[in-house]
Amino acid sequence: MAVTFGEAAEARDVTPRPQGQQIAGRSPWALAWRRLWRNRIAMAALVLLLLIIGMSFAAPIYAHDIAHTNPFTTNLDGTTIVDGKKVPIMQQGGGILKLGETPIGPTWDVHHYFLGADDLGRDVAARLLYGGRSSLEVGIGSAAICCAIAMIVALIAGYFGGFVDAVLSRIMDVIWAFPVYLLAISISTELLTAPNGLSIGPIHLVASSLWLPTLIIAFIYLPYVYRPVRGHVLSVVEKEFIQAAIAQGASDLRVIFSDLLPNVISVVIVLFPLMIATTILTESALSFLSIGVQPPNASWGTIINDGQDLLYTRPWVAIAPGIMIVLTVLALNVLGDGVRDALDPRAKLRVEG
Repeated sequence: MAVTFGEAAEARDVTPRPQGQQIAGRSPWALAWRRLWRNRIAMAALVLLLLIIGMSFAAPIYAHDIAHTNPFTTNLDGTTIVDGKKVPIMQQGGGILKLGETPIGPTWDVHHYFLGADDLGRDVAARLLYGGRSSLEVGIGSAAICCAIAMIVALIAGYFGGFVDAVLSRIMDVIWAFPVYLLAISISTELLTAPNGLSIGPIHLVASSLWLPTLIIAFIYLPYVYRPVRGHVLSVVEKEFIQAAIAQGASDLRVIFSDLLPNVISVVIVLFPLMIATTILTESALSFLSIGVQPPNASWGTIINDGQDLLYTRPWVAIAPGIMIVLTVLALNVLGDGVRDALDPRAKLRVEG
């Protein structure tokens, strides 16, 4: 039976291609995004993280337009609406002995003290959103600064080696030698008690600035990013394409930023969400100890501190920010694992066309 040229071409078009040919020509970043997109658990964590970020940065809208409250001023003599009735925010006869005053508990009404009030009559739900914004700003900012500085230092140390590598690595070892929280507490206490705050050239930071905890946390975690990135740089710098670039007379800056950096950036991308989770936990711990985020700002750690004396009467003051910390850190860790799997070159065997 004769077969025409068109029929033969059509038969070739429907022939399934090998998997290697299907992914050929795609960039590594496109393949990584495809793997991440197909990781349903990681994408669910990303959606949860974006939801928390969106809610936190919508704090002014909630406070001013929905709850109609100022979460940064005391409201001991204020009132609110519960089941259509006006009730005082600070209620008489609270606690086991029915003595003193106890703030109103959760009303579960988004317009009137959804999570109740703290011991100063402030709306806990509004403070929770504002606190999330501060915690996320400090956590993301300190992680970004830490990863950027550690990556640059690791590139310089790993590329030049010798004396440069020894000096930079010993500096990082000195920071590494201190317990994380002890070093953070020491630096925070020194800067917060300084009469003039922190001055860096023309930049002056007061004690209430969010930049203080951001810079402190970024500094203490530099070695934790520097060490794995430097190790990867040392392995890449021995590759043939790096040696060929050096032999052709390429400048040091060109080799570092054009050849080394693209092969190291994936390690930093994997570490970044994990570092955000770590820095958020650190900020919350420091704020709980009153040496992190300072008034008038609020963070999840400061709200937990505000609620520790109300655990038996109004536990939601401390439970709500604790839940937010757990959800945020869990989402970041799951997302970090998904990013790591997506950027793993061995994972390309699981990609389908």
